[in-house]
Amino acid sequence: MGLQLLWSFGLACLDVYALRRKRDLQNPVLVSLFVVGDLQVTAMLSLAAACSSAGVIVLYARDLDLCRVQIHLPCRQFEISIILAFITWVLIAISSHVMFWILASF
Repeated sequence: MGLQLLWSFGLACLDVYALRRKRDLQNPVLVSLFVVGDLQVTAMLSLAAACSSAGVIVLYARDLDLCRVQIHLPCRQFEISIILAFITWVLIAISSHVMFWILASF
């Protein structure tokens, strides 16, 4: 998720630069870079992070039964954060799909 943070921050800086200089970012090479970055960097890596986090909470809650034995573990909060991670992945996948269709429109 740290790589996604860097990718998103870089895109935000590029957007601010384009807005200040009144430049158009819609050339095919740049949009194809955005599509590959959105699909590979953000969508795939956030899905991997959400799935691995879900695997860890399944191990803790169901297999080892640590959530019932160790009551100080915030298992409910872990589960909510994993649900939010999957919702984030769905939104990122939609964004990647839209970027792909923007690329196809050139």
